[in-house]
Amino acid sequence: MKTILIQLDADPQPSVFDAVVAVDAGVDHLFRHGGVTPDQVRDLVYGGLFTRGPEDLKRTALFIGGTDVEKAEALLRAATGAFFGPFRVSVLLDPNGANTTAAAAVLAAKRGLDGSLRGKKAAVLAATGPVGRRVARLLAREGAAVAVSSRTLDRAEAVARSIGEATGTELSPFAAADAASLASGLEGCEVVVAAGSTGVTLLPGSVRSGLAALRAMIDLNAVPPLGIEGIEVHDRDADRGGVRAWGAIGVGGTKMRIHARAIKELFSTNDLVLDAEQVYALGQSLD
Repeated sequence: MKTILIQLDADPQPSVFDAVVAVDAGVDHLFRHGGVTPDQVRDLVYGGLFTRGPEDLKRTALFIGGTDVEKAEALLRAATGAFFGPFRVSVLLDPNGANTTAAAAVLAAKRGLDGSLRGKKAAVLAATGPVGRRVARLLAREGAAVAVSSRTLDRAEAVARSIGEATGTELSPFAAADAASLASGLEGCEVVVAAGSTGVTLLPGSVRSGLAALRAMIDLNAVPPLGIEGIEVHDRDADRGGVRAWGAIGVGGTKMRIHARAIKELFSTNDLVLDAEQVYALGQSLD
């Protein structure tokens, strides 16, 4: 029986990127739906559930994407809410590549600290965005002492509180309004992940050179100027002034492997829900 992936996207046009990854991962048939709202999800899901018997539903799966993470999460809730009894299929949530990118970034951070993040001080710059929030969440679950930044303290505090409630850990918020506050917030950090918008330098070289404890840095911005000054976009465990460095394309190779593996994993059973933690676990299994 052929595999079918049903792509649900809140954007008017479903992602071509995600479609290409699905095809390259070996999906036999891809059904793409754009402009999907939560009230439309049940009937779309039912179309996938009721055309195959329960024993064959592992050959059908859902991918939920789009550029708006909150809208994608609402689609996920609607999809899982439509399942009942044996009538369910596996689901991958990866809007804007947030989960697969975050997983790849944290794997790089772990490698940069020789295989363990437990008890290590880590910072996520621009942690209020979808990727930054997931990076911070995964770092916290790995046992790191996580600091999160935003341009304003109230936004950083809101992210720290939200992730802390989800993980049962305490995160340290700080505002990165200027070089002095940035340096203060990063004092003692062994790993820094920059997860901000394209073309914005979050960690200038003048501040980075003063971080005596820094051992690893990961920049997820591929558009110049890069998020961390001194990193090259293709860096993959490169030595940059005695610090192990990963650029966006260096992380991207791992992200693509995780994405493809997650698509394949959907068809191993009919009851997976792959969010950030589950995607990260798949990434760990690749190393």
